[in-house]
Amino acid sequence: LGVCLGYQALVHAAGGRVDRIDPVHGRASEIMHSGRDIFAGVPQGFEAVRYHSLAAVGRLPDVLELTAWTADGVPMAVRHRERRAWGVQFHPESICTAYGDRLVANFLDLAGVTVPSAAPAGDGRRAAVRSRVHHRVLATSAEAEDVFVALYGDAETAFWLDSSRVERGQSRYSFIGAAREGGLCLSYDVERGCVTLRRGDREERRRACVFDVLAEELQRVEADASRLTLPFVGGFVGYFGYEVKADCGSVNAHRSGLPDAQWILADRVLAFDHEQGVVHAVALAHGAGDDGTGDDACRAWLDTVERDVRRVRPAPPPAPPPEAFADPLVLRLDREPGAYLRDIDACLEAIRAGESYELCLTTQASTAPITAPLDLYRVLRRVSPAPYAAYLRFGDMAILCSSPERFLRVDSERFVTSKPIKGTEARQADPVADELARDLLRGSVKDRSENLMIVDLLRNDLGRVCEIGTVDVPLLMDIESYSTVHQMVSTVRGRLADGLGVLDCLRAAFPGGSMTGAPKLRSMEILDGLERGARGVYSGSLGYLSADGRADLNIVIRTAVATPERTSIGIGGAIVALSDPQAELDEIVLKAQGIVRALLAWQERPYSEKAFVIEGPAEKAHV
Repeated sequence: LGVCLGYQALVHAAGGRVDRIDPVHGRASEIMHSGRDIFAGVPQGFEAVRYHSLAAVGRLPDVLELTAWTADGVPMAVRHRERRAWGVQFHPESICTAYGDRLVANFLDLAGVTVPSAAPAGDGRRAAVRSRVHHRVLATSAEAEDVFVALYGDAETAFWLDSSRVERGQSRYSFIGAAREGGLCLSYDVERGCVTLRRGDREERRRACVFDVLAEELQRVEADASRLTLPFVGGFVGYFGYEVKADCGSVNAHRSGLPDAQWILADRVLAFDHEQGVVHAVALAHGAGDDGTGDDACRAWLDTVERDVRRVRPAPPPAPPPEAFADPLVLRLDREPGAYLRDIDACLEAIRAGESYELCLTTQASTAPITAPLDLYRVLRRVSPAPYAAYLRFGDMAILCSSPERFLRVDSERFVTSKPIKGTEARQADPVADELARDLLRGSVKDRSENLMIVDLLRNDLGRVCEIGTVDVPLLMDIESYSTVHQMVSTVRGRLADGLGVLDCLRAAFPGGSMTGAPKLRSMEILDGLERGARGVYSGSLGYLSADGRADLNIVIRTAVATPERTSIGIGGAIVALSDPQAELDEIVLKAQGIVRALLAWQERPYSEKAFVIEGPAEKAHV
């Protein structure tokens, strides 16, 4: 059974003609058919999703029988008269194709293929438990922000996984902590294939993939936390930069100036339950010596942190920045707007040529370096709260993230959930206009096709590591509203296959399809040829890997990365056949607004369209 390109190859090999048509990507058509063979028992006029800009045109070769077509006469399926070969132009596996399962079952019957039943799944957990979990509920009403500022605000390496926007069932907890003295910190250089592990003054380098090293180190601290409801009981906190894609089947054309991944062993964690108003302290005992990893050290830390948290008082408001920023605020793109528009045109040509359905083109905007990134983050979380926000500090580098998008969550039952976002519309001050904007997004053919493409891509990614028959889409193209934008969001889930763990799942799905396009590998190749440099942290993923097998990671968007040289903001958007280049350029400015508003509010300057400018190397334009 040839699907899409396979169907076109079948027509071409038989002597038929395949040529360009107006692209139809991620959109459904009514299909009429013969009612026989693979279409037996399938109703006439069923809806099927199409992803193609090439099609069989003209008269079909005599050896092929036309078996399905659209209302406007485009051939949609053929049967070879002399061989057991069929082809369909549409995608029976798409979530929005009706009767796709029936069609495939018919083909398997015709081909005489029996599909083996999936083996009963085990729980997938390793037998060995190496760590003990020490837990205490703290008698305090202190807020996570105040505790982080007081206890970890000056730490060289610290984390704040911040549910600054609490949403039931999605973002109930915030987690804070810092690298323990002598604790493990690792960084990764993907080009050299080298993981550097630091424990205090000791340093070790391994020629290995970061996924393999993390899996090994996570196994060393594996714990049974079934008695706790907390989703994170200690483990690792950190990020994978976009260029880690080189370990996931892709290649890199650019090298980041920052570590491609950084993770710390978080064996001391404070967890804030925003629904119950409770603070938990959790410590992992994964050793027996006097190096801070034993049970006595964990119990001592619980006593100390309980006392310290009890003394915390509300933090003073963030101080205005010591740096003098230009007025208006200047954001400098890594290429001028005109060049970005030309790159959009190049994406559209690649889509018309059948090289891709969707290309997530990005760029970087930068502004002056900042010396107080935590103060800016505290403003950002008020201006642009998000369910998957975070502040990570790694020495002189800080990540200030207000992401609304979940990449992957793995729960205690080994169910994997992803929530891709595709489709953005600006919020409006007037409630009536705002509701109209929401309705406009919900009905947008372009945005719905974008979202569907990534949903189908993620179903494929998760299908590689999940039990057969468990991957589904409980929520398709829902609308969620945030402080500056409405977003179209879907939910994809499946259950991890026996014997596979969190790192296997991450390697199969990374980078998140919402930041690449589809098909993923070819789209990343095209994007590497257009983009001027590495994406770095932006478009990657950050979050936690819990010692009990759970995990939760976001997609790094709506994020500033602060270094001594500059403050960078990654921005981009999905280019599809229906894209308007100027509208796409306007959208990337919209996506930068959360960070821009925070920068202006931090400087006590009101937001307006004239309060900042976008500059490129060769031209300047108020936006």
